[in-house]
Amino acid sequence: MLLSTFFTLTEIAEFTSPGVGFSIGPLNVRWYGLLIASAVLIGLTLSQRLAQSRQLSPDLVGDLLIWLIVGAIPGARLYYVLFEWRYYSQHPDQILAIWRGGIAIHGAIIGGTLAAILFSRVKRCSFWRLADIVAPSLILGQAIGRWGNFFNSEAFGSPTDLPWKLFIPEGRRPAGFESVGYYHPTFLYESLWNLMVFGLLMTLFVKFPKAKRGTLFLVYAIAYSLGRFWIEALRTDSLMFGPLKMAQMVSLVGIILGGAGLAWLYLLRRTLPDTAASAKQTPLGY
Repeated sequence: MLLSTFFTLTEIAEFTSPGVGFSIGPLNVRWYGLLIASAVLIGLTLSQRLAQSRQLSPDLVGDLLIWLIVGAIPGARLYYVLFEWRYYSQHPDQILAIWRGGIAIHGAIIGGTLAAILFSRVKRCSFWRLADIVAPSLILGQAIGRWGNFFNSEAFGSPTDLPWKLFIPEGRRPAGFESVGYYHPTFLYESLWNLMVFGLLMTLFVKFPKAKRGTLFLVYAIAYSLGRFWIEALRTDSLMFGPLKMAQMVSLVGIILGGAGLAWLYLLRRTLPDTAASAKQTPLGY
């Protein structure tokens, strides 16, 4: 009886993608795009409410969203295509086929950050103030977006026989593992990790309203990078820079820069360089 119950629970815990999309009449909807759109809308709503709690106009966050999309999505795709150029140089018609998957979150973060810096300069507002408000929404959006990998049967880990294993169709399995059906659901690991980081950031936002500008974004950089570093070690489809996994290298940079930034703020008691000169006059609070 106990063995029967265990194996039943094991089967329930297995993950199998239902497919990349579904149809509503003549309309074909892809899960990947739907999840990204949902993450954007949820993130916008949350960021605007957080902005209100810090006496910042929600309209400013709404305007920022457009800049973030323009910077993040092309950045995510460009980053991925550059590191998979061997394939895309032979299939140039696939370069813009973002709906098939193939975006890199680090590219999105880099592109979005650059767009936010430019936006802050144009609007003459504090980049770090905006970054702290957006950080919880960013990590929540990453937690939601990771499920797009599940529906596309991509970004999975090494083979495993754990109860929560992920089934990968034969056509999506890595070379040399065609006969292996089950892998680590790294999309799930990262999604759960991101949710924990989201909880941490929201706790800091509520409990420490007078934290120095940039604190939340720096904590985000460290916490997300720590999780991504160990999860990436399980991946079989990592973007590579020679023999090194690019995501792990970028994660190390995020940990180092985030730690250095917090040390600058709280050990040296300095303020971070900002896009608005007035931001330096009030290092504590908002």
